[in-house]
Amino acid sequence: MAKTPSKAPKTSADPSSSMPDFSVQSAHNIWLAGLGAMAKAQEQGSKAMEALVNDGLALQRKSQAEAQQRLQEATERLTHMATDLGQQASVRVDKLEHLFEDRVAKALHRLGMPTLLDMQMLTARIEQLEAQLNAAPAADRTPPRTAKTAVSTPKPTGSNTSTSASKPAAKPGTKPATKTLFRKSPK
Repeated sequence: MAKTPSKAPKTSADPSSSMPDFSVQSAHNIWLAGLGAMAKAQEQGSKAMEALVNDGLALQRKSQAEAQQRLQEATERLTHMATDLGQQASVRVDKLEHLFEDRVAKALHRLGMPTLLDMQMLTARIEQLEAQLNAAPAADRTPPRTAKTAVSTPKPTGSNTSTSASKPAAKPGTKPATKTLFRKSPK
């Protein structure tokens, strides 16, 4: 009798028959591991997301604070520089102003114009003389006599030559008429 080959159940000893089971099992395990990782990621994902958001907020606050500090330092430096430039410009303008004043004063001096100091001295002298004049008694206020009025001329001895008769008498309380020294030229 010849033996016919019978189909025997596949055993694990047969290397060719165990290969498909192993690869299917491995693929299935990999699939399950992926699902487990996804479940863990979903579970921890929200926690991880919150942690990342918190870290991002902390970093943003820190960078904003540092930016504010640098902005403040830059503002202080610019303010200091602007103040220094302003002072330097003021000094230069003052020097230019003094130079201009000196040159104008020299030009006016060459023309014979009095300076502000000269005018102030004259004003002070006038005020001093006015104060002395106001302080003097009334008797001393008579005007000094000029050379013409001090020299007396002999009066003619005639009845017709009387000067008091030819001139009208001044009204009481009025000033006596004075001679004008300059003649008005006819136009």
